[in-house]
Amino acid sequence: MGASPVVETTPEDSSGTSRPSRADARRRGVSPTRPKPYTPWLFLLPYLTLFSAFVVLPAGLGLWISLHEWDYTLPEQPFVGGENYGDLFDSGSGTFDVFWSSMRATGIFTLFSVPLLLVLPLLVALLMNRRFPGRNFFRAVYFAPYVLGVAVVGLLWRYLLDSNVGLVNFTLGIFGLPSDIPWTTAVPAAWVALVGVTVWWTLGFNAVIYLAALQDISPELYEAADVDGAGRWQKFRNVTLPGLRPILTFITINTLIASANMFGQSYIITQGAPGRETRTAIYQIAETGLRNYQMGDAAAMSYVLTIFLLVISVFVFWLFREKDAVPRREGARR
Repeated sequence: MGASPVVETTPEDSSGTSRPSRADARRRGVSPTRPKPYTPWLFLLPYLTLFSAFVVLPAGLGLWISLHEWDYTLPEQPFVGGENYGDLFDSGSGTFDVFWSSMRATGIFTLFSVPLLLVLPLLVALLMNRRFPGRNFFRAVYFAPYVLGVAVVGLLWRYLLDSNVGLVNFTLGIFGLPSDIPWTTAVPAAWVALVGVTVWWTLGFNAVIYLAALQDISPELYEAADVDGAGRWQKFRNVTLPGLRPILTFITINTLIASANMFGQSYIITQGAPGRETRTAIYQIAETGLRNYQMGDAAAMSYVLTIFLLVISVFVFWLFREKDAVPRREGARR
């Protein structure tokens, strides 16, 4: 008996009507529909337009300004090349002390805020990932401060932390604790205030990201760990942390960048006091460019800060890089 002919069926769409296959299209001399090479770019065009207008062009203009003695109140801005950058590393220049003092303040704030914003949100996420009555309410409570603007947060805590009429000192006095702490006018109390307010304000965002990542970890991994007799710490170290590695990288870099760009809290709560102790790099850049009309110096400061952040970001990526599960050995056994 001869072989039965192969019948090519045509797929059906969601409405139940059959669609011609590619083989039918070729037999009829009609080429199958293919996307044009420029189709993806048409979908990307709105984003690329906004990205170019608000990121690429301002970055290029800022680099151009940093090479000039740029005072926007004067008709001419002479070209000075790398002089603005050189002044930042020349101890005899007028911008050396103020810039590196602000970088020191940025480093202090980042050093104390980033670890707290990595660990505390993780603890909150681990707690919110459990099932208990009112879980959704507490999730909303932790996230609620993040929806407030920096101006609202700054003004609120500026009055709460006032050393004379603030509610914080008043409450401390009720419990017999020191009630005259200068939260906004002296260090280290000012740093405690700035770091504490920032952690209270932004903790919820990181906690939500952690929570989403925790829910994405397969329950089967925890079941396998239970079968192996693993305890809570062993499951956290060998299951939870490896599952959080990509998200931990994202949160670490975002938190570093946000902390290094802190401005509103210092500007509103402490106003850079005492002296310039809490005046961060972004605060000093805004002061130099917008109040002192030294836009060239301010632009150079911003690019030096950017380079520091790029180096730190590369280090974080290296620190959280994926490592081989089985170490490679030279001269493997045959």
